[in-house]
Amino acid sequence: MLTLRNNLIVCACLLLASASAWPQESPDPELREALRAAANRADSFDDRFDAAVWLTDMSRRLANQVPDPDERMRILTHVHYEASIAGLEPELVLAVIEVESNFDSYAVSVAGALGLMQIMPFWKDEIGRPDDNLIRVETNLRYGCTILKYYLDKEDGDLRRALGRYNGSLGKRKYPNKVIDKLSQKWFQG
Repeated sequence: MLTLRNNLIVCACLLLASASAWPQESPDPELREALRAAANRADSFDDRFDAAVWLTDMSRRLANQVPDPDERMRILTHVHYEASIAGLEPELVLAVIEVESNFDSYAVSVAGALGLMQIMPFWKDEIGRPDDNLIRVETNLRYGCTILKYYLDKEDGDLRRALGRYNGSLGKRKYPNKVIDKLSQKWFQG
């Protein structure tokens, strides 16, 4: 419990220090509405058998990064669900998470982005949900999958450009290449 408390204190300090790094211009209103709708959906799997098969395979691949089997299954269950609901391949979401936070639910970037998918906290106010906890796996994945899908649609399926938008590095290849490498070498392997 002391570790969780320390992580939360660090998160709070970093958020206060990074407040000036948040964008000054208003975020895209379409993305705001997509996030608002996603935040109001309920959690469940559509097909439990397919999810179980997928979870078994992905659990083996994630074991080194998330050694606790209960935590691993909790993350994978929510990744599968949120990715499927958003219309994304769950393996793509896993690749993004690996590059963004290396599966550290308490990760905080220098810009103040939080959690597995490194979500900027300003989105909570933008969608009228200031009490959402972006460290919470379910919430973080819901925001992250919605944002990623939005950018993928905006870029007409161009994964490199969508990943660049997601990371704030549109036009640069370093981040998209990292994600695509993880996707092909680890998450989509045969």
